[in-house]
Amino acid sequence: MPQRKKLSTTISPESYAFLESLVSEGEVSSMAEAVDRAVAFLRRSKSRALLEQATAAYFDSLSPAARAEETALEQAVSSSTSTVNFDE
Repeated sequence: MPQRKKLSTTISPESYAFLESLVSEGEVSSMAEAVDRAVAFLRRSKSRALLEQATAAYFDSLSPAARAEETALEQAVSSSTSTVNFDE
C-alpha cells in the first residue's frame, strides 16, 4: 500500500455526519477510508464526464459517411444481442 498523506481540514457538520455514518454502519473501517471512498467517487464521476465529452466530440466530428457507418454498426450489434439470453 502506498504511503498515506496527512490531511488536516474542517468540513461541514453534514459532511462529517455522513462520513461518520459510513463508519458506524460498517461500510468503511475508518474516517480516512470514508474520505478515500468519497474522493474515489468524485474522481470516477469526473472521468465519466470527460469520457462523455470526448465521445460526444468524436461523434460530432464524424463525416456523414462515417456517421452512417457507425449507425449501421450500432444497429448490427443491437440486433445481434437481441438473440442472446443473458440469464442462462
